[in-house]
Amino acid sequence: MIRYGAGERGAGGQVLPFARAVEADGWLHVSGQVAMEGGEIIAGGIVAQTHKTIENLIAILTEAGYGVEDVVRVGVWLDDPRDFWTFNKIYAGYFGDNPPARACVQAQMMVDCKVEVDCVAYKLKSGNNTNP
Repeated sequence: MIRYGAGERGAGGQVLPFARAVEADGWLHVSGQVAMEGGEIIAGGIVAQTHKTIENLIAILTEAGYGVEDVVRVGVWLDDPRDFWTFNKIYAGYFGDNPPARACVQAQMMVDCKVEVDCVAYKLKSGNNTNP
């Protein structure tokens, strides 16, 4: 397994007790991303925070050698259900040509943000042979 970003710092400089992503046998599980930059949540409403959240997710995919076309499933948590249609419009701009399976729920966030997104991606890696 490969762990990306284990031991990084989040809001308030606190060490985060999880990896940003973990890769195993071609599967990449990306932890929930929020609109964080430099250890702090960016200012702005759902539009700015959605863009930043998805850009953070894509940055991790890219670092691990994956792209949005490799994303199999996305999980979305919205603080306010009234942001659903705005979120969807922005989301489609990133995933419209490669729509993965997705769940979207309203949730009370653990940090002061409007949205959190995680994903699972798959890419056949050299040496991985799924044929018997």
